[in-house]
Amino acid sequence: MPLIELKEVHKRFGRQVVLDGVNLSVDPGERVVIMGASGSGKSVMLKHIVGLLQPDKGEVYFDTRRVDLMGQTELVEMRKRFGFLFQMGALFDSLTCAENIAFPMVEHTRLGKDEIADRVAAKLAMVGLPEVGAKMPAQISGGQKKRIALARAIALNPEVILYDEPTTGLDPIRSDVINELILKLSRELKVTSVVVTHDMTSAFKVASRLVMLHHGRLIFNGTPESAHTSGDEQLRRFIAGEATDEELAGLNGATPSTRVRN
Repeated sequence: MPLIELKEVHKRFGRQVVLDGVNLSVDPGERVVIMGASGSGKSVMLKHIVGLLQPDKGEVYFDTRRVDLMGQTELVEMRKRFGFLFQMGALFDSLTCAENIAFPMVEHTRLGKDEIADRVAAKLAMVGLPEVGAKMPAQISGGQKKRIALARAIALNPEVILYDEPTTGLDPIRSDVINELILKLSRELKVTSVVVTHDMTSAFKVASRLVMLHHGRLIFNGTPESAHTSGDEQLRRFIAGEATDEELAGLNGATPSTRVRN
């Protein structure tokens, strides 16, 4: 049985159609990467999975239960089974790194201070930063902030981790550290991973399955290997980072016919 399932999910904001009959299932332990242009509905999909948004039409399931029909109390309990890595980390600036990681445990468990401290130390070690617990977020690098945010995301030992653009703002080396952590957590914690990203290097490294959203619909759903051989032109151009002539038209007075070809 799929752990996560979206069935014919539709969502619009005003006149803008964001999701147009999306069907997606995610099995336990998978690493599903969702690709697509800015505004294609990737983050909106994540919000539907955890019930932050309700579909205009369609059904959303987690562990066979209808998320879109849950009340607030049920949603709170369900979300404890998820970890979320926000695009910019979203650490609390007024708390130390250790306090940031402890925050979900303080809020959602009855663990004592010593047990929380032990778990915080374990999470810091898991992301390779055992020495930074006492530092404030302003005292560490951008890459370290992402790793602390990831340690916080796994504080409650979730079954699923949702990653929203996990390598945004990082150089290629720090991005690769995050990619390796995604793989490590998948392997060691047996978590299910859903990753939204524009980073093609990251997508092909961490994915066991790739899906692509375009104009609110899934136009590709398959393995990373099959993505490279797909005949879909939109997918090919997205992977290659290649704009159409129409998208380039008008730049500095250029027209489609004046595009420089390599």
